[in-house]
Amino acid sequence: MEVTFGLSLLCLLLAIGLKLLRQPKKNLPPGPPGLPIIGHLHLLKNPIHRRFHKLSQKYGPVMSLRFGSRFVVVVSTPEAVEECFSKNDVVLANRPPFLNGKYLNYNFTTLASAGYGDHWRNLRRLSSIEIFSATRLKSFLDIRKDEVMHLVSRLHHVSKDGFAKVELRSLFLDETFNVIMRMMAGKRYFGENVDGAEEAAQFKQHMQDYTALTKVTNLGDLFPLLGFIDIGGLRKKMIDLSEKFDLFLQRIIDEHRSDKTRNSMVSHLLQLQETQPEYYSDAIIKGLILVITL
Repeated sequence: MEVTFGLSLLCLLLAIGLKLLRQPKKNLPPGPPGLPIIGHLHLLKNPIHRRFHKLSQKYGPVMSLRFGSRFVVVVSTPEAVEECFSKNDVVLANRPPFLNGKYLNYNFTTLASAGYGDHWRNLRRLSSIEIFSATRLKSFLDIRKDEVMHLVSRLHHVSKDGFAKVELRSLFLDETFNVIMRMMAGKRYFGENVDGAEEAAQFKQHMQDYTALTKVTNLGDLFPLLGFIDIGGLRKKMIDLSEKFDLFLQRIIDEHRSDKTRNSMVSHLLQLQETQPEYYSDAIIKGLILVITL
């Protein structure tokens, strides 16, 4: 059985390679020679940004690479970046339909995964006006002040008996995430005095799992014809996490739906849901929480 599967996989890879070799040449930017099937994947070594810089010194500020069957253009100068994201931003606005966008971003409906179009523009408008507007942010000024006082109190507690060494990175991260979560959902999940130790631990675990899965490259993203192969159970892990995280975020929405006195962005989005329920669905609200917190 294993020998048969191996031969089938080899034949499939050879077919992909022949198909790529037969594709007509395009007017692409210069780039290093690639290998059959894998393209330039063998050139990717950490740190990636330094590797790209070294390649750009040889092939220019705009170069083309191929990761499997995916063609990639790498730009490495401010002028080239401005050309791409100012003058040609609409042309380059879309992103590939990767597996994590389907399972971890509500089937490509979040601001971070949706294709450029009416839905993406509506999400951007909603975020700009209803979430990040000066008026909305000003209404949460007390939250930011309170979290600063929490930070000062923790520093005072550590140094009350004299000078002490403090690891500020973790403290600043706790403060930042608490500000975001209190603005979004009225919850403290980091540091001391959290809103439920079990709930806070669950949220932090979901965040760690989400970040870990988004860092893993899915074979089907690079070789779409091999998308049916679930290497390492990656698809199953994404489905399991998406179901757990969805239930967690749904509980937050249900809590705000039953207690309308809370001052949070979720409460405000639920008010909008009452006027336009067909657009401000629970999935859209959960997607906004997901993108902003992660």
